[in-house]
Amino acid sequence: MLSKEYITDLKFKKNGEIAKLVRNQHDVGGLIFILENLGHLPIGFNADFLYDLLLHQHAQIRFYAVKNIAKLNGKSDTKKLVSLYQQESDTSVRREIVSAIGRQRKVTNKPVLFSFLKDEDPKIVCQAIRGLLVFEKDKEVEEHLKPLVNHPNEMVRTVIYKEFFAKENKTANVLPHTETYEFLKNVVVHADVLEALKYVPDESVHLTFTSPPYYNARDYSIYQSYQAYLEFLEKVFIETHRITKEGRFLIVNTSPIIIPRVSRSHSSKRYPIPFDLHSYLVKNGWEFIDDIVWLKPEACVKNRIGGFMQHRKPLGYKPNTITEYLMVYRKATEKLLDWNMRSYDYKTVDMSKVDDGYETTNVWKIDPAFDKIHTAVFPVELCKRVIQYYSYKGDLIFDPFAGSGTVGRTAKLLDRLFFLTEKESEYFDYMKSKAKPGIFNENKTKFLTLEQFTKTIK
Repeated sequence: MLSKEYITDLKFKKNGEIAKLVRNQHDVGGLIFILENLGHLPIGFNADFLYDLLLHQHAQIRFYAVKNIAKLNGKSDTKKLVSLYQQESDTSVRREIVSAIGRQRKVTNKPVLFSFLKDEDPKIVCQAIRGLLVFEKDKEVEEHLKPLVNHPNEMVRTVIYKEFFAKENKTANVLPHTETYEFLKNVVVHADVLEALKYVPDESVHLTFTSPPYYNARDYSIYQSYQAYLEFLEKVFIETHRITKEGRFLIVNTSPIIIPRVSRSHSSKRYPIPFDLHSYLVKNGWEFIDDIVWLKPEACVKNRIGGFMQHRKPLGYKPNTITEYLMVYRKATEKLLDWNMRSYDYKTVDMSKVDDGYETTNVWKIDPAFDKIHTAVFPVELCKRVIQYYSYKGDLIFDPFAGSGTVGRTAKLLDRLFFLTEKESEYFDYMKSKAKPGIFNENKTKFLTLEQFTKTIK
């Protein structure tokens, strides 16, 4: 009976027992099991049977044969691998061949790896790049790799840019990554967000979580056109990108919106806000990370299915909209998330760890919140998840469209700092009225006009 232990035992025998086992194995599943469990290959291992398998009709067998040949301590037969590559049709096998040749780290293999750079499969090109980057400061390698910064594929361009063209951001007088400016801590500014952001320094904010005003759905958000609406949001998120710390997150809560029809002779109009906004964000330096679906109970949403329930006629189906999107973006950077995490001391990291019971999927079932003053208020549970999952204690959380201030309240509850802007007097006064003894009940919270805000800046 085949087992990992039996395979390991045969592997170390010098009389070719493992080769005999493979050659006598006619079951494809059994053969794959053997090849998957060969593990580390000892010095002097006779790999002839692996090369025989390069001609096997089953692609998975060829794949695992190549994978094991790559373990031969740089002694694999490059010519045989190249020969297979030239006739191979399975993409996984072709990629594994490139990996196997690259792992040899042989200068004599450079011409072969150069030839792989011309492949139409971007993953093969990336694998070839990986194999060539081990030859540091090699002028010939650089001459072949640098032009790939203009490669059609974005993965290839990103790798080459990071390796040869990215420069460290060493702006003078920038605060440490974990810190922010005193004049931004626990502040609510009564002003148009674009006016307020003129006074906020670069890289001040750790996380932005907001729900933009819906296009012409409320009296406080009237725009001349849908295009004008998107261009306004673009300006806001360009400025938000500027003030965001390197590699940190922006989460935008929004959903498609329906503008009612003018009369019965006209149709209503549905605008796909999150999908249209996406391209503006990406082109301005935000990297798309995730889409989270906020799922609400059907009983709390407007009934759109009523007419269809009566007539059941095709084309008239309009489902009840029980979802909104939380679109997650990260300020583009060449640095990995680990760099961000290592910026914090051990105590902060430990205290900020998310408790058990966290959400494991991208569908969050949360009841909406209702408020007599603001008709589109964030549920506290929604804010809690976003702030806990995407920030550390002591971080500065920004909401450019503060509304009733739920983001600020929740940030303070979770030992974070907040910076909010709100244009509408009604909402600003509402937040201010709740300062005693409500949601902003500490003396540190400041409610400022734009003029007062500018005077606090040092």
